[in-house]
Amino acid sequence: MSSWYLQCDDDVIVSSRVRLARNIDGIAFPSRLSDDGFKSLCGLVKDAMPDNLGANVGKLNFIDMNLVPDTEKAAMVERHVISPAFCENSKNRGLILSNDESVSVMVGEEDHIRIQVIMSGSNIDECYKIADNIDDALSDKLKIAFDKRLGFLTECPTNLGIGMRASFMLHLPALQMSGQINKIADSVNKIGLTVRGIYGEGSQSKAALYQLSNQITLGISEQNAIDNLKSIAMQIVEKEKEARESISRIRLEDAVLRAKGTLMCCKILSSEEMMSLLSQIKLGISMGIIDLPKELPVRLMIEGQPNMLQKKYGNMTYDERDITRADFISKNINNEV
Repeated sequence: MSSWYLQCDDDVIVSSRVRLARNIDGIAFPSRLSDDGFKSLCGLVKDAMPDNLGANVGKLNFIDMNLVPDTEKAAMVERHVISPAFCENSKNRGLILSNDESVSVMVGEEDHIRIQVIMSGSNIDECYKIADNIDDALSDKLKIAFDKRLGFLTECPTNLGIGMRASFMLHLPALQMSGQINKIADSVNKIGLTVRGIYGEGSQSKAALYQLSNQITLGISEQNAIDNLKSIAMQIVEKEKEARESISRIRLEDAVLRAKGTLMCCKILSSEEMMSLLSQIKLGISMGIIDLPKELPVRLMIEGQPNMLQKKYGNMTYDERDITRADFISKNINNEV
């Protein structure tokens, strides 16, 4: 299976993700661990993790984060493989990663173990199934910190209980244009969900991409949390589709074709402008205005990020990177026309 961002062909739901936070009983939380403590933790989790999770996931590889260059760590954040917090504090930490990067287990992030499964489109049930299988495999060999009253014990109290964050990444350009996003965010917050930016907590939206995730983890089952998330996500998807139909067709066509023309011909392109224009392209494909592969915009959004470009082409100045990005994006779009 290819990386999640190579397969994003859904009009609104870009990706599904499940994260499970787990800690080992008797070991201090990461905020109180020494360097030797992190090394010991990595060894324990590495030994407990199965080498292969079967046909759906395949081989898992342990990565010593001390050996990963800073550019590659940042590129992992841009691919949504690891969290920004893990990138910033990765000394003596470990990462267990599947070949297609759909499964990543961060060892020593905010909690001892952060299991993440990410897939394209609306695949939240499959994400949870795989994450739960990994959790079971680790629990067979490690004593996971659990309290009968509080559930799974986590460093941050807001994760107590199921220790799960399930989320959809949604492309909501019409709702953003109509100014309805804040109203939706306020509404879902009242029923235990939250709307965040493209890289999660504390981040801003780019390209009209928003993460919808569960906020309540205590006193609820994993399945109830997922069912609630799916129900609200489907309602937001319908609102987005309704909002798209209300946009002036001629104005939308003009915006989409201008975006396409700019990306085909530009010589300098910042990451911010790239995200905005590719958002228009994705909307235009969904609305039948232009004929390009549905998975193309999200792939280019990821591969055109600063550190992804440097990973591919080497270290560059800001100006060199903007020039390289313009050339990379225009070639990819022109090849599909």
